[in-house]
Amino acid sequence: MQNRRDFLKTLGLGLGALAMPAVLRAATGPHVVVVGGGFGGATAAKYLKHWSPNLQVTLIEPNANYYSCVLSNLVVVNELNMNRITFDYAGLQSRYGVNVTQDRVAGIDTMAQTLSLASGGTLSYDRLILSPGVQFDTIPGLDTSKVPHAWKAGDQTLLLRQQLQAMPNGGNFVMTVPAAPFRCPPGPYERACAVADFIKRHKPGGKVTLLDANGDITAAKHTFSTAFNGIYADTIEYHTNVSIMGVDSNARVLTTNLGEFNADVLNVIPSHRAPDLVAQAGLSNAGGNRWAGVNPLSYESTAVANVHVIGDAQGTAQPKAGHIANSEAKVCADAVIRLLGGGQPLPSPKTNSACYTPITSNTASFLTGVFRYDPASGGMKAIPESLGEAASPTREYYEEMFDWAGNLFQDTFASG
Repeated sequence: MQNRRDFLKTLGLGLGALAMPAVLRAATGPHVVVVGGGFGGATAAKYLKHWSPNLQVTLIEPNANYYSCVLSNLVVVNELNMNRITFDYAGLQSRYGVNVTQDRVAGIDTMAQTLSLASGGTLSYDRLILSPGVQFDTIPGLDTSKVPHAWKAGDQTLLLRQQLQAMPNGGNFVMTVPAAPFRCPPGPYERACAVADFIKRHKPGGKVTLLDANGDITAAKHTFSTAFNGIYADTIEYHTNVSIMGVDSNARVLTTNLGEFNADVLNVIPSHRAPDLVAQAGLSNAGGNRWAGVNPLSYESTAVANVHVIGDAQGTAQPKAGHIANSEAKVCADAVIRLLGGGQPLPSPKTNSACYTPITSNTASFLTGVFRYDPASGGMKAIPESLGEAASPTREYYEEMFDWAGNLFQDTFASG
């Protein structure tokens, strides 16, 4: 499929029709603060400086390293080491001049246009871009130090890998899928396949019990239903419309509307929402006040001026995933530069998304799509002819998966 290869070749260019704005090439240096150093925030910071070097750009991120959820399921099943998905911000600083501040934002005063930092300092901004990821809902009895979600990569990823490796032969890996929308729509189904493959090779007699809060597979339905009913028919037991009542984290027992499920390894992924920081700033005005409503021409908040929200926390119909956050960040960076220069955002932005997903230890599938601005609705809509899914997983796609991820990593973090 041509779209798939185009994504691999042009990822670093962002939007195919997006010309580098020249609005602020001779600017006096307005200050743009970016909060969150994931795929959205790091990309926005990079391209703000790349396209307009005279801007002052500060990236605030509490962690020295970013651990990518992309490819993290391969770390869970011990196919990759953590160093393959670990990135720092040295390239953004040395190559692009982004001021990276390792700190946490304690609060936002949108009237004064200032941020208060956990360290005690304050920062003022002319434009603020928030890319804080997601926060997880509370589930009664869930202790993530014992029952990891591993939906934020890092220590949780390693804990789940540890538990999977210690699982006895014939054991039961029980995992949940939260109600949509959630980070990485194919991700839970990908994890089920990766773990099932691991179990078939290393834990004979074991199984995966997949408990989905949704009525059906939410992404790449052909790929995953084929895998569940074919390769893993004797390994994956799939249930839909499952509600979680509570968790006994010590005994690894999950209580649901279908009854109790006992697990040797329990992987509960709670429902998502925009973090408290977004709500406290008065930005959570979409999706039942769980997400930040934005104008996708610029990703400026529909509730507060001069604040933009990209990535998983924003409330458009676009998927919540690393590649699309990278794409949104470029649209946002371009729009911010134009707005600061007295101009207007481009009237017809497009974003693109690609996702490769391992199905076995040596085959993968893919899912692609392009979204464009729809003036009638004021939102982003998928272009039907751009939507594509692999007919079947192959070794070629497994190899392409690493090219795709490598390009995404390099483009976002200026790594390599």
